[in-house]
Amino acid sequence: MFKALLLNAPADGARAPQVTLTDLTDDQLPEGEVTVDIAYSTLNYKDGLAITGRAPVVRRYPMVPGIDFAGTVAASSHPDYRPGDAVLLNGWGVGENHWGGLAQRARVPAAWLLPLPAGLDARQAMAIGTAGYTAMLCVQALEEQGVRAGAGEVLVTGANGGVGSFAVALLARRGFEVVASTGRPESEARLRELGARGVVSRESLSQPGKPLARERWAAVVDSVGSHTLANACAATRYGGTVAACGMAQGLDLPGSVAPFILRGVRLIGVDSVMAPVERRRQAWQALALEAPPVIERIVTEIGLGEAAAAAERLLQGQVQGRVVVDVSAT
Repeated sequence: MFKALLLNAPADGARAPQVTLTDLTDDQLPEGEVTVDIAYSTLNYKDGLAITGRAPVVRRYPMVPGIDFAGTVAASSHPDYRPGDAVLLNGWGVGENHWGGLAQRARVPAAWLLPLPAGLDARQAMAIGTAGYTAMLCVQALEEQGVRAGAGEVLVTGANGGVGSFAVALLARRGFEVVASTGRPESEARLRELGARGVVSRESLSQPGKPLARERWAAVVDSVGSHTLANACAATRYGGTVAACGMAQGLDLPGSVAPFILRGVRLIGVDSVMAPVERRRQAWQALALEAPPVIERIVTEIGLGEAAAAAERLLQGQVQGRVVVDVSAT
């Protein structure tokens, strides 16, 4: 038997699922070619939405949430993996359509796994997790569009969150002039420690704005969406690039086509869930080289038994950086 955080369908009239820390058996695990003994998972914004029921993230019940995990292969019917192999997983609908990582064991298709990159252990991989991986995809997307260090200021919205924290640090390590957007003035010192050269208030971006604003940003990494993304696009310089990867403020984009047709601004969507395997490998190999010095500055560790309560704090904006879940601590 193993411990798992299990979500059952909400009771009549309730929005939030019924959440229990319970014992499960291997016979209850979903189908898949590889069974993994999980060492660490994480708590992401999407996990918080799933656990609290704030958004319809979970597609079927019962569900084990957790869109990330890292651990060791316990059993495999696939030739690419053998017992003892160190692996990680993020995305692919895990924690939404398929039981996820907030448990001590998982069973998944082999195609969803990646070997743990050299230079990372399971805890470090989950300190990076989907947040760091998504941030790296955004950085690589900007560079693929020709954005280079020295081109001007690069805005990172939602900079206190997991994606934002990593984006600030990764861009700064590559020599970019990073400006961080946050709603917490008390976090300015932390953001500057991560590499931000400037800080702007969240309120300056989150309200309805003009179709075009004064040109400022050479590029943008946005994890917020809605008015924030629209205002970031409106202030992006001619030929600049905006990488959009999140929707913390909303799914809407209440802006104008003006930045795109008058300034040639490029809006690049960055998806981490279904990204091709080769793109994932490239991102994780880069993270193994660049992320470890950042990790301990942005990580809080909790036990599996604390995950449900931490999900509420995460959605209320009371958690900075990354939350790593030690699934052995129940």
